[in-house]
Amino acid sequence: MPLYMDFHKNVVATFDEVVLAHLADLEVQEKHHVKYHKFWINPKEGTIYCLIEAPDRHACEAVHKESHGHLACSIVEVDPDFFKLVMGDGHQVDNGPMHHSDGSLDLGYRNILAVSLWHDQGAHPTEARKLALEKIAAFHGRVIKWASNDHLIGVFNDSVNAVRCAKKIKLELLIHQSQAAAQANAPVHFKIGLSAGQPMTETSELFEEAVNLALRLCTVARDEEILVSSLVKQLCLEEELVENDRADAVKLLNNKEEGFILELLRITESRLADERFTIDTLSRDIGMSRPQLYRKVTALIGRPPNDLLRELRMEKAMSLIKQKAGNISEIALEVGYNNASYFAKCFHEKFGCNPSSFAENHKG
Repeated sequence: MPLYMDFHKNVVATFDEVVLAHLADLEVQEKHHVKYHKFWINPKEGTIYCLIEAPDRHACEAVHKESHGHLACSIVEVDPDFFKLVMGDGHQVDNGPMHHSDGSLDLGYRNILAVSLWHDQGAHPTEARKLALEKIAAFHGRVIKWASNDHLIGVFNDSVNAVRCAKKIKLELLIHQSQAAAQANAPVHFKIGLSAGQPMTETSELFEEAVNLALRLCTVARDEEILVSSLVKQLCLEEELVENDRADAVKLLNNKEEGFILELLRITESRLADERFTIDTLSRDIGMSRPQLYRKVTALIGRPPNDLLRELRMEKAMSLIKQKAGNISEIALEVGYNNASYFAKCFHEKFGCNPSSFAENHKG
């Protein structure tokens, strides 16, 4: 049977009351051909996520309706293999609620690490990618695929492991860059975004919001930077990991800064194909004067809005080339460049090679 996860929010019940509700589900589930496997409860957030095997969503809902009347806000079908990857193994089930292997309550949070890698001459960053994959595994992370995105994406149960992994990848890749420079070779560049989240919301699929946030942080991070969401800091019990000024330091965002970045990207991503979309347009759409926008963006991500907009267009172009989403002229138009020569110039400035060479190197 298909596998589903449901989502309950604003739960005002004690832990024991939730367990009793789960036991009530078990008493009537056979009548509806449903099997409730386990659930994750987060008392602080007031959320519950149930894992259910059922013929359809209506059957899941029917069990809750008959047993206790507390209906879910959302029910989504999940792929069993993907679910196992993001949630991980090594849990303990105690009358339904999930616990970590050390006995602590599993609140459902998972940490998402996104790594973007590119070679200065457009070649595959094979060695750097292998290094990052090894570090994700070494820190108990699991690699997932996300749509057509070619970022490396790791999922971690523990925030400390996620942060340590990000910092180790940064240090190793900086060493890799130094060795390339010493040998007069072109270096591999990188950006890292690190977020955290619960399994789902009323409007999102399994960990969709957390993965998208990590990818967006990776997009706006500066080269060779780790950009970290505020929730990761809250979940990280070893705060010194996210508060230092060494070579492996991270940059932290608060909730307000994250919200601004998400709004900024929501506007820009929807308008990248429009060559008339300028910083003046962005200023108007986001409700700020041009000087205000300049100051805020520069202070937050270390470069002015014009540079950010150009980078977003170039990174979108790189992704489209890798996906073989059209010829170079078509891709140039897709990211807002009517002049193919100017597009090629901007692409070369960012990635160290022209678009056609990059496409040739990524044929496989």
